[in-house]
Amino acid sequence: MVTVTGFKRRNTADGKKFNVLILQGDLEFLPSKTTGKFYATAKTCTVSCTFNDVICQGLIGKTIPGAIERMETEPYKFVVPESGEVLTLTHSWYYNPNPKTVEQEVFNQKAAA
Repeated sequence: MVTVTGFKRRNTADGKKFNVLILQGDLEFLPSKTTGKFYATAKTCTVSCTFNDVICQGLIGKTIPGAIERMETEPYKFVVPESGEVLTLTHSWYYNPNPKTVEQEVFNQKAAA
């Protein structure tokens, strides 16, 4: 399940305005690469929509089926807002309304081997 946590207004290349919903996945605990201690996090992504501000505001807090998954991309620069650090990333996060179950993932890996 994912939760709508907010929305943002964006502009197209020709200046038209549209909204994107901000989606957040389930709580996860990941180990730190430097300390080995666990920290809590949740994946987020945005999804374009045709809704106006009023409808987007009303969707905040709504949960919908699906998951936020990683997708490999061409390398791009990302600036960490809190620190100003510039990172080169090779992945992005996207909303998948029909994620694979653990069983499907395991059997697909065995079939490919």
